[in-house]
Amino acid sequence: MSHSKPQAEPRSAYKVFRTITTRWMDNDAYGHVNNVIYYSWFDTAVNAHLIEQGVLDIHQGETIGLVIETQCNYFAPLAFPQTIEAGIRVAKLGASSVRYEVGLFAQGEPLTAAKGHFIHVYVDSATRRPVPLPASLKTVLEKLL
Repeated sequence: MSHSKPQAEPRSAYKVFRTITTRWMDNDAYGHVNNVIYYSWFDTAVNAHLIEQGVLDIHQGETIGLVIETQCNYFAPLAFPQTIEAGIRVAKLGASSVRYEVGLFAQGEPLTAAKGHFIHVYVDSATRRPVPLPASLKTVLEKLL
């Protein structure tokens, strides 16, 4: 089975965008954003969108999403004080899981500096057993497919 090399993607590949401000502490010793920060941007972009859409209640919600897989490919360095634009889409919607894909763009750039995904399994906040995606969440996610 041959795997083609991951390629940078255009803005048109993503459904919604969210601006993320870099911080001085995001840079590593080499003057670029450290790779672990990219993963926090994925979380920030997706969860902020869900909260704004009214389908994620981080304090009272009965359903929570747990990350079971995450990956990132890097194409160009990012660094403080750049502004990042995160594009979001949903690649796969399962009964109780979602594959979110996020493209990170330097402000104004046409292609992703990095792109990645994470898979959330939605579970009952008390039992931690998988549950079907709540209808309200599914409605919001379908717009990102």
